[in-house]
Amino acid sequence: MTGKVRTRIAPSPTGFLHLGTARTALYSWAYARHHGGEFVLRIEDTDVARSTQDSTDQILASMHWLGLDYDEGPIYQMQRLERYREVIAQMLAAGTAYHCYCTPAELDEMREAQRARGEKTLYDRRWRPAPGKVLPPVPEGVPPVVRFCNPPEGDVTWNDLVKGEITINNREIDDLIILRPDGVPTYNFAVVVDDWDMAITHVFRGDEHINNTPWQINIFRALGAPLPQFGHVPVILGDDGQKLSKRRGAVSVTAYEDNGYLPEAMLNYLARLGWSHGDDELFTREQMVSWFDGSHLSKSPAQWDAAKLAWVNAQYIKAKSGEELAPLVAAQLQKRGIVADARLPAICALFKDRCDTTVALAGWAAAFYSDIEVSDADRAQHITDAVKPAIATLVEKLMTVAWERAEIAVMIKEVLATHALKMPVLAMPVRVLVMGTSQTPSLDSVLEIFSREKVIERLKKA
Repeated sequence: MTGKVRTRIAPSPTGFLHLGTARTALYSWAYARHHGGEFVLRIEDTDVARSTQDSTDQILASMHWLGLDYDEGPIYQMQRLERYREVIAQMLAAGTAYHCYCTPAELDEMREAQRARGEKTLYDRRWRPAPGKVLPPVPEGVPPVVRFCNPPEGDVTWNDLVKGEITINNREIDDLIILRPDGVPTYNFAVVVDDWDMAITHVFRGDEHINNTPWQINIFRALGAPLPQFGHVPVILGDDGQKLSKRRGAVSVTAYEDNGYLPEAMLNYLARLGWSHGDDELFTREQMVSWFDGSHLSKSPAQWDAAKLAWVNAQYIKAKSGEELAPLVAAQLQKRGIVADARLPAICALFKDRCDTTVALAGWAAAFYSDIEVSDADRAQHITDAVKPAIATLVEKLMTVAWERAEIAVMIKEVLATHALKMPVLAMPVRVLVMGTSQTPSLDSVLEIFSREKVIERLKKA
């Protein structure tokens, strides 16, 4: 490979950054980092009617949360209008573009006639100049568009980084509009000028863009610009087997942050949705950069699996220390109006193995900071008349025992011996009264984190 690798991600701010775009951003970022290159963030905001600042902010927040740092950007297309118009003027002068004055009604009539003849609906090039051709008179009051002079014959072939050699005949595509009447460029033109000006060498994107690629390659060639290499990754399918998209079942990246997923787990899971390194399921960001050379990308669609993501996230939560988890869980608690304290790292360390999100971990932690509710069913099942005397003895001994796990454990065994009970018979009602559930880690370790006063207060409600 010669020259510096430069990749980019170019989301449209017409909605949130969804998972498919996040995966493409990850691949583009990892490829650039693997080759010691540069990664560019471009905001393709030429859809003025649908682009919003909120969407832009969400895209930037998602990139930050995922840790996909970029070397340039964000670059906004709407700030580059003069550059696009400059290139359009050059193309008009060179004869590689022309003005078209067709009205929407004329285009509809053209397409209806083509459908009636059983033909593919393509622009018929009626305004395209040609030697000896007499163009229609320019109508008054009709602002023109600018169309690209697409080659009418021949094939466009490229060696796709994912799918291998792809060929599309020029007769399958027409003279696309590259500049709207309002002076705003269309996607297929602006993306070429941007990639040219920004010296992009490799373009990873979803395979829904394959049909755009011949137009873009032809525009690159018409401009005499160097071609980047293209890699079209397959779509991600939802549970219903349909493509995840902004309009169909996709969830924003920031929603996963809100729901307690870790960015490193999300990156790990997204990476495996269409790429593999042997049988490795869990790997660090640094390992991915080391391994991601553009090979081993799948040609087949990936299936989104929420259960698998939860499993991956659980592994990352387990691997973190209580101190690392505490600020994440504190943020989740704050949403519930709960302010945590110095006990939170110990709580996180104790309960993390039971959780697949920080939201679930915050659910456990909340019992230490707010009132709990004991369900009627749990009370009836566990807090029986037979066990209440043992609970009373436990309360009495808790008043004087040294407040550390080992001493609490010894004292519980003494209570069991006094009342001739087995551990579950006492432990389950104590858990229900103290935590609101009959299933927790070891009772002594749970009680140790509570204050003596809070444990006694809750047990007295037996």
